[in-house]
Amino acid sequence: MEKLILIDGNNIIYRAFFAMPPLTNTAGQQTNAVYGFTTMLLRLIEEHKPTHMIVAFDAGKVTFRHEGYQEYKGGREKTPPELSEQFPMLKELLRELGVPQFEIASYEADDIIGTISRQADEAGRQVMIVSGDKDMLQLASEHTTVALIRKGVTDIELYGPEQIREKYNLTPLQIIDLKGLMGDASDNIPGVPGVGEKTALKLLHQFGSVEAVLAGTGELKGKMKEKLEAHADDAVMSKKLATIYREVPLEHSWEDMVFSEIKADTAGPAFAKLEFRSLLERLSLSAYAPAVAGEETEAELEAAALDITIVGTAELDELIAALPGISALHVESNGDNPHRAEVIGLGLSSPERHYFVPFALLQTPEAAKLREWLGDEKAPKSGYDLHRADLALHWQGIAFAGAANDVQLAAYLLDPTEANQNLNDLNAKYGLPRLSADEEIFSKGAKYKIPDLEVLGNHVARKSATVLGIVQKQEQELIETAMTGLFVDLEMPLSRILADMEKQGIAVNKEELKELGKELEEQISKLVTGIYETCGVEFNLNSPKQLGEILFVKLGLPVVKKTKTGYSTDAEVLEKLAPYHDAVRLILQYRTLAKLQSTYVEGLLKEISPQTGKVHTFYRQTIAATGRLSSQFPNLQNIPIRLEEGRKIRKVFVPSEPGWSILAADYSQIELRVLAHISDDENLKEAFLNDMDIHTKTAMDVFGVSSEQVDSNMRRSAKAVNFGIVYGISDYGLSQNLNIPRKEAARFIEQYFEVFKGVRRYMDDIVLEARKNGYVTTMLERRRYLPEINAKNFNLRSFAERTAMNTPIQGTAADIIKLAMVHMDKALFERGLKSRMLLQVHDELVFEVPGDELELMKKLLPEVMEGALALSVPLKAEVSFGSNWYEAK
Repeated sequence: MEKLILIDGNNIIYRAFFAMPPLTNTAGQQTNAVYGFTTMLLRLIEEHKPTHMIVAFDAGKVTFRHEGYQEYKGGREKTPPELSEQFPMLKELLRELGVPQFEIASYEADDIIGTISRQADEAGRQVMIVSGDKDMLQLASEHTTVALIRKGVTDIELYGPEQIREKYNLTPLQIIDLKGLMGDASDNIPGVPGVGEKTALKLLHQFGSVEAVLAGTGELKGKMKEKLEAHADDAVMSKKLATIYREVPLEHSWEDMVFSEIKADTAGPAFAKLEFRSLLERLSLSAYAPAVAGEETEAELEAAALDITIVGTAELDELIAALPGISALHVESNGDNPHRAEVIGLGLSSPERHYFVPFALLQTPEAAKLREWLGDEKAPKSGYDLHRADLALHWQGIAFAGAANDVQLAAYLLDPTEANQNLNDLNAKYGLPRLSADEEIFSKGAKYKIPDLEVLGNHVARKSATVLGIVQKQEQELIETAMTGLFVDLEMPLSRILADMEKQGIAVNKEELKELGKELEEQISKLVTGIYETCGVEFNLNSPKQLGEILFVKLGLPVVKKTKTGYSTDAEVLEKLAPYHDAVRLILQYRTLAKLQSTYVEGLLKEISPQTGKVHTFYRQTIAATGRLSSQFPNLQNIPIRLEEGRKIRKVFVPSEPGWSILAADYSQIELRVLAHISDDENLKEAFLNDMDIHTKTAMDVFGVSSEQVDSNMRRSAKAVNFGIVYGISDYGLSQNLNIPRKEAARFIEQYFEVFKGVRRYMDDIVLEARKNGYVTTMLERRRYLPEINAKNFNLRSFAERTAMNTPIQGTAADIIKLAMVHMDKALFERGLKSRMLLQVHDELVFEVPGDELELMKKLLPEVMEGALALSVPLKAEVSFGSNWYEAK
């Protein structure tokens, strides 16, 4: 059956712009409205399968309605340039998708939709109108449904005459009368002052239409009668303005509205141009994205069938003979946590041949030589996420070595803002044959299922073949961006070091952890009792709704912030309310301890391996755009140490051998030292060269006092601005940190820059450099691209400027501790020491050390850390040790 979808183009792109977060492509163009519109469009096509479709646009700002009422839509704010710039992009994309679009001079999209829907309705065709404008409800009929978008671009309510009657007790045409009485501020339609939707509905239920209401004012009394009589002309005009004109002179035929399917050959390049990678993937259009100039097209590469062998016992000898020529592999495993993953099989690739080895075969005696090759560090291997592969194989009893080239790591270096790019992302980027998505092969979640051998083998072997295709392209890019050294000498060795640390794990005193849990439970119980007594009632402390009622209704505390569902009781709100009532202070303590109990006591108990008695975290190298590592399964970098209860969590981490100690070393103020070097600021350098307390030195210089005159408030202010400057802090941010007026914070920052002129010069220069190049670098040439640095949108541009200031500092600090880990690993190996590196936590390294190596390690560790990278000021690492991690701090 024929089905027509009519889309209110202006309305939907406007809604999409404000519903979607900022999204910018590498050319600096904002694309969020186009992306939001397109996702809604694709969903409509998938769910409703139209045979005909039109996107209607307003042709200009002036319509026939302005002839009778010049102020029509006069109250609207000017369209943001970030949105108006996206209209041409959307219209071009619609053309490439094969979606018809209409606009007619002097008429609005509503009128075009109204006219087409009338004609289709008269012909008995099924019509769906898609808009966020309630005016469209007047068009609903037996054959026409209005899909009203109520939230964002996804929450849609369907209205026919029956649904309109149920909600408003009106007919579709009476929606015009409703608008005539209540007006519409967004279109500057006046209506009758003081008449809202509730009153307008009451009047229409009594009289039926605007004209009947005005004729029947004799039945009304008081101010309502006066308002209606005084504004009768406004009501009539408002109804007229709200009436969708359904006689637009159309030059388009029914055939012009035909839509069969998305035009893949033009949609693919269009999505690629806009950098809508997820939509390319969703519609399987990667093969249509433009190929790299001078190379084979994706279609040609797809056509070249891969020579894949599914290896059984009979083919093992052939594979083993081919191993010297194999340089790429892919280890297929399931599950997010590599310490608990199940290995399914291996893909192995040479330029000529590709193999798949089922994991069951890899474990057999006949595959011994293959296992030897996997563990041979002299056999270089390329792959995707070799770090995860190493861990997954390890826990299945198979050694892995020789990781030479990880395409995931290289992709991260080449564009760190694209975290965790998968192989299909890299396929699209480099114009290689499309891979089936894992979801297509295995399904997801509870439906996960390993397919038959032929499907599985082809999928996994194509992954190793893809790695082979990516490697050469990335090698050239790394050379062009001067990041080969960073990749080869730092990130790749670090990947192996992290895997070794994770396999080793860190021992946990389970009984101590349980005892700590009991202590926390007792404290939490006392707090709960105290909160109930202070509030005078028992309630669910974990229910924001109930807590809001207690704080803001029962206790009458000032409302700081509201949400759609009621009062906000987030941490920021409670911090502001703490001085007003003891209950708030107790609730904050309760939340802190409850989180410690659930996340770090109960959470750690679940993560202790029954085989080793240790926890084995997993470090991610490809998440943070600054180059920092992140930790999960469990996250050992976020253990709160500002509170004594949080610090106590560290007591449960102990050496795994009797008589050993935990040794930790922490860089002191590494980011400020990097800032001193990069900015070449003489005052900042002087402080570190003379081993002065940097916050005291800053307070002395900014406030113009001697060291003896610096009080605790001065030092606290200096510390806040020192660390804030590293992150491009604003006067507002500093005022919030120090709880001082914004003007005072602005004056303090200005004083800081008067003293540390080199820092201001650096910050001005680095922003200019970022504008010129589109990126900034660390001292080791790690790049961070900043496409928003030249954006017209102030917020986007400001964020990019702060990032430009911060990245060389924070990124260099991250590089330094990574260098220290690589150098320390080498030092342990060359000296034949038994000491083991266990953890990296921000600027801290944690080891377990035997007694006879303790004195040596206390000297060696800070020596290596302080010598990791030469700066114009000294790096400083402070070392400590004890019987557990708590004592080592």
